Amino acid sequence: MSLKHAYLAIHLAALFFGLAGIFGALIHASAEFITMARALFATLVLLLLLVVRRGPLIPRKIFTQPRPLMHLLGAALFLSLHWLSFFLAIKKGGVAIATLGFASFPAFTIVVEFVLARDPMYRNDVLAIALITLGLILVNPSFSFHDQATIGLLWGVFSGFSFALFTFLNKGLSQQASALQIALWQNIGVLLLSLPWTWGQMLGIAAADWFWSAMLGIFCTAFAHYLIIRSLQRLKARHAGIVIALEPVYAIFFAAILFQQYPNLKIIIGAILIIGTIIWSQRQQQRLDKS
Repeated sequence: MSLKHAYLAIHLAALFFGLAGIFGALIHASAEFITMARALFATLVLLLLLVVRRGPLIPRKIFTQPRPLMHLLGAALFLSLHWLSFFLAIKKGGVAIATLGFASFPAFTIVVEFVLARDPMYRNDVLAIALITLGLILVNPSFSFHDQATIGLLWGVFSGFSFALFTFLNKGLSQQASALQIALWQNIGVLLLSLPWTWGQMLGIAAADWFWSAMLGIFCTAFAHYLIIRSLQRLKARHAGIVIALEPVYAIFFAAILFQQYPNLKIIIGAILIIGTIIWSQRQQQRLDKS
């Protein structure tokens, strides 16, 4: 995959991730069920794709080496936590609050790569973290834990943190197997982790919720997951994180059209600060790469 195609893939993934928040709001079921159903349908689609392409189902390099296997298991765990916390954020605070909380992900990615990979942290990185934090403070409707929107924002921030760890682990896995294989086994991992908590809920789920779950699993998970892993073969995790953090733009736009969830002025200012910082940070990083 060329660098141009890698950036196109990650932008498409951001669009589908933005739609994930919309589908999550449409599903009238628990966050645990949405996580399980998302993994179920994604697993079925990814398995079908591999069978059609006659590709090997088992990534031998990963399953025969302890370190890559631990990375795969860890990535599945953090993906589970990311989805669960993200849908809890939507249930508590709404689409805009949840996705803006998730937009803290690039800041966490910088910190994770600095701590775990010893990548250098530049002055621009520190400034980006500070500005994103300020944006989250502006987005926060109150500083009371009795406010459901505040709780939703905290869940959204945790979703960003867990996704940063997931992306970091995926960076190493992308060199060990195909994107489809990695996506398949990570979704199988999420499915196995969430089934014990949702087994008893399945019979009571409405047909409409199953339908929206299928849309979520097929388009916003299987396809988007494949795109992000493919892009990581050429992009650094922090570059991918910057683009993925544009998810709130798509999510807030669709939420306004479909649900009439219009953000107030304070949230808009916070969103502009967060998203503007992300775009600025991306440009600064690209200049460093060229120098």
